[in-house]
Amino acid sequence: MALLLLLTHADAGILNQGRELLSNTSAAINDLLNPRYEEHIRAIAAKYVDNPNMFIVGRGALYPMALEAAIKIQEVSYINAQGFAAGEIKHGPLALIEDGVPCMVLGDDLETMSNAIELKTRGARIIGVSAENADVFDDWIKVPHTGESQAITTLIPVQIFSYHLALLKKLDPDMPRNLAKSVTVK
Repeated sequence: MALLLLLTHADAGILNQGRELLSNTSAAINDLLNPRYEEHIRAIAAKYVDNPNMFIVGRGALYPMALEAAIKIQEVSYINAQGFAAGEIKHGPLALIEDGVPCMVLGDDLETMSNAIELKTRGARIIGVSAENADVFDDWIKVPHTGESQAITTLIPVQIFSYHLALLKKLDPDMPRNLAKSVTVK
């Protein structure tokens, strides 16, 4: 992702701005890697570790992060997690929402918050991963606002969340069942 950001900035003739963006993003990520932040995420994971299903929604560049988050949660915690584009939840996923189903919402833009409210009114427990807190969030994982590189900083706490789900379930996140850690055949 960082490389693609640099390439787009280079193509636009503003490579130095891209480098500065990534330097600032790196500093922001460094701030996330502290024990208190990780403990906060572990405490949130503990609330949801026994749920068999989880939904993750994101919009724009955060939609692929929702898909990646779902894959990571599935791989290491064996929770049935599904990622969706925030604007597409009305086309099927909303029918799956029941009381207490955890829904991780990536981002805090107006349209995504509108989708979070729709999920909440149907009984979902909302885990917000964003730069700003919102009343709709039952739990909030703060990420720094990093502009064009927001997807990079948003994925870090989601990976920590997945890791702690696995540990709380007494699973080894480095040895997920049925998955090869390297390709051994062509």
